[in-house]
Amino acid sequence: MPQNSLAEALRLITDARHHDPFSVLGRHAEGSDAVVRAFLPGAAEARIAEGERVMARRPGSDHFEWRGDGHDLPPHYSLIWRDGQGRERLVCDPYTFPPQVGDLDLHLFAEGRHRHACNVLGAHEHEADGVPGVLFAVWAPNAGRVSVVGDFNAWDGRRHPMRARGGSGVWELFIPGLEPGQIYKYEIRNRDSGEILLKADPYGQHCELRPRTGSIVPRRSGYAWGDGDWMTRRRRHDWQHQPMSVYEVHLGSWRRDAEGEFLDYREAAHRLVEYVLDMGFTHVELLPVTEHPYDPSWGYQVTGYFAPTSRFGDPDDFRYFVDHCHRNGIGVLLDWVPAHFPKDAHGLARFDGTALYEHADPRLGEHKDWSTLIFNYGRNEVKSFLLSSAIFWLEQMHIDGLRVDAVASMLYLDYSRKEGEWIPNVYGGRENLMAIDFLRELNVAVHQQCPGILMIAEESTSWPQVSRPVYIGGLGFDLKWNMGWMNDTLRYMAHEPIHRQYHHGMLTFSMLYCFTENFMLPFSHDEVVHGKRSLLRQMPGDEWQQHANLRALYAYQFTHPGKKLLFMGDEFAQGEEWDSAGVLDWYVLDYPPHRGMQCLVRDLNRLYRAEPALHRHEFEWQGFEWIDCNDARQSVICYLRRGDGGECLAVALNLTPVPRHDYRIGVPGGGRYREVLNTDAAVYGGSNVGNGARILEAEEKPWMGRTHSLALTLPPLAAIILAPAG
Repeated sequence: MPQNSLAEALRLITDARHHDPFSVLGRHAEGSDAVVRAFLPGAAEARIAEGERVMARRPGSDHFEWRGDGHDLPPHYSLIWRDGQGRERLVCDPYTFPPQVGDLDLHLFAEGRHRHACNVLGAHEHEADGVPGVLFAVWAPNAGRVSVVGDFNAWDGRRHPMRARGGSGVWELFIPGLEPGQIYKYEIRNRDSGEILLKADPYGQHCELRPRTGSIVPRRSGYAWGDGDWMTRRRRHDWQHQPMSVYEVHLGSWRRDAEGEFLDYREAAHRLVEYVLDMGFTHVELLPVTEHPYDPSWGYQVTGYFAPTSRFGDPDDFRYFVDHCHRNGIGVLLDWVPAHFPKDAHGLARFDGTALYEHADPRLGEHKDWSTLIFNYGRNEVKSFLLSSAIFWLEQMHIDGLRVDAVASMLYLDYSRKEGEWIPNVYGGRENLMAIDFLRELNVAVHQQCPGILMIAEESTSWPQVSRPVYIGGLGFDLKWNMGWMNDTLRYMAHEPIHRQYHHGMLTFSMLYCFTENFMLPFSHDEVVHGKRSLLRQMPGDEWQQHANLRALYAYQFTHPGKKLLFMGDEFAQGEEWDSAGVLDWYVLDYPPHRGMQCLVRDLNRLYRAEPALHRHEFEWQGFEWIDCNDARQSVICYLRRGDGGECLAVALNLTPVPRHDYRIGVPGGGRYREVLNTDAAVYGGSNVGNGARILEAEEKPWMGRTHSLALTLPPLAAIILAPAG
């Protein structure tokens, strides 16, 4: 290299502005000589350990150089240098190693088809030519220079500048001798503006505990999974025809320890599994445990798409949580947020000084309501990032399914926007074509990669075929939250019983579309926050009526076609609105009405799981049949639930506080029936009106279009479930 060019290159290295440090640092041939160059800020002296070759300082700089016959110099030599405090350092020179990230990985990443980009980008324990260390790789195509910084180099961006991998936009650096546990970030210099940014690793798998925002070099997990039987069964599980009752949990506020601190993943696993088994739920669904800086976001403003939050432990602690659930027969679902991300300075926003993960135009790239940014689904590298995140949780963390948050906001360009605040698609429409394509690619990829997992859409509009296969034009999800049913039902129940007769259609409308999708019936965290009050307090009437209404509501949910979801606290009728900064009001279980509600939910779960009529055909017409949906005047509905082998249950709901004696309903045929559940039973806190333990004989009296009928007592604000008595 000519001396004037070398001087300029060394100056750029000193100023942390050189885009190709490997062309200057490390070992180079110049004629018959070998030249070794190192930039060691703060070093008093330096030498090459092999042969004790003394390096000369270039005048007025922290650049050191050795020149001579290098035939006996190993390919990966070590530098010994003494800092200003007289401490001696020994490091293998990172600038002697060739590129470590494979060309195929870069190709797949750039095409948006890399399903395991997290195994390549990020920080990983690595061995290069027999030398152990850590390999760092990050995508920052508009950077003029990227450095790895951390405690190991005094957060000095001049010490470990990275290598650019051509036009891929990926930068990499193998740092020999570095070990897991080191805190690091990327220092990025935008090539146009010169702006210097300090960013956490987008692919980081372990993060500092908030409010600190550094990434942590993860240990190669040696966790010994014990859920092999579960994972084998999962691949062939007929989930559509099996019961699925989900307990939605925010780990930070479900329970705390004796000092009021968070439970760690391991302790939470034991306490939560014990409770969920007792209550009869089949799955837990976690509000996002992906790393996030702001507690009140509940995890929905994600900065670590590959990292379990450090609030509750390290990644292996989270693996233990999932493993313990699986060993006890409990599935684990995770809320996953590909719709948007926060603007925090250390996160994805303007990652390399440009709109990289997001759109530059705020009409495409910003959610005003949430003050967050929208992923650019048309950028291939962003697709690789999100695909890899989803598959990471399903494969490496053994998560059984992802509930994809805010799908509606992804599908519509005008979501929560006024005219002029959005840009139509190429056809002039409001559909986000790039997001639609991404969702389809996502669902195809995860089902190919992880057979048996579930993809669940939180989608609040009437978008067609959300839970239908991609090959017939659907989005490819397995399940869709039935937000219409939830909203209509809660609005109906909020009416005073005397007025419900005028809103009867809100209760029956769901059956007009019930089997157009694979629906899950959610009473989620969103229904008990932001001034909506708890579910109990959304019910009208006095204290007794509120509990009675809620008991009837839960019976309606558990007997209506569709998988079930309840948010924590709902199962024992928490009185106060959910506060994510506190803990559930477990003390209310000292009072009989709340213990009764908990007992009812436990019994509903057990009945739902035990009776094929309630779960065998939740997505198919043969599983449901109206007995009568027209008794608006008395606010009564009656229906049948059917299984495959002749199993049949009759359900009657009386949604007024007036007991109905000798209320006649049609039944499928002659025979005897018994009451298997009554939400007004004393054990649940009710008034104990009903049909008791007596056997009910069907009479050959035509009613409601059937040849036989039963005369029943319908308790007030209650549901009863009848089964053939044999």
